Amino acid sequence: MDTILSLQNVTRSFSGFSLGPVDLQVPGGAILGLIGENGAGKTTTLRLILGALRRDGGKVTVFGRDLDREAPHIREDVGVVFDECCFHESMTPHNLDFIFSGIYQNWSPKEFQRLCRTLQLPMKRKIKEFSRGMKMKLSIAVAMAHRPRLLLLDEATSGLDPVVRDDVLELLQEFVSDEEHSVLFSSHITEDLEKIADYVAYLHQGKLQFVRPKDTLLYEFGVVKCGKKEFAKMDTGDFLAWRENAFEVQALTENRRSAQRKYPDCVIDPAGLEDIMLLYSKGTQGRGRERP
Repeated sequence: MDTILSLQNVTRSFSGFSLGPVDLQVPGGAILGLIGENGAGKTTTLRLILGALRRDGGKVTVFGRDLDREAPHIREDVGVVFDECCFHESMTPHNLDFIFSGIYQNWSPKEFQRLCRTLQLPMKRKIKEFSRGMKMKLSIAVAMAHRPRLLLLDEATSGLDPVVRDDVLELLQEFVSDEEHSVLFSSHITEDLEKIADYVAYLHQGKLQFVRPKDTLLYEFGVVKCGKKEFAKMDTGDFLAWRENAFEVQALTENRRSAQRKYPDCVIDPAGLEDIMLLYSKGTQGRGRERP
């Protein structure tokens, strides 16, 4: 399976914030979910992939081509959707069809009209009359109608109702079904990524904590729950992170079956992506570190 997108040792620093180094690959036919709290560096990462920001270091390759040398050609094959519709409110989908056919070499009026029908978007209604969900579906239709091989989405399902979100997720799964297309989907809606992502990358305070197959996270990771006295007797090296509250300690393990054998008196639940993100971001990170 070919690698569609590769980031190698990518870094970028601002005043008060540093991103990286970020290393990740997105294979063909895969959806990679990028999670992290607000300000973790998700949008910055997407802007670096697009070449909209200069990197301090590292390398980005898309379709095996160096972004620095072939950015204009690469962008023709990349579709982008941000969390806000950027089209003028007086436009209609029919207007956009005409405009973008003169911008993208691979623009397909037939595909755009098919997508609009599928997403129930009236071609001649002005965008100012669209709901937020309709505007986001229009953004996705535009991003896909020039037949890109890679889609980059930044919080594209944020604020959408469950029905519209499900429509969008189905469209993304259809997009990667031939294994020649890929999606990098930045989102804080972990439920969406649990449904469709093949891999999950987690950014925390600008640092890439892990890139794992989603199924590994959902079927092997676990949350150990116990009292504070019981936790004080445990080996913190068994845990990636832990968090104490008034009633109990919750600790993240990457092998819940092994943890269940070692700590049979504890409750150990499967870990969802939200559990993992909360324990990393609000808890104490482990792997043998001493607790304060």
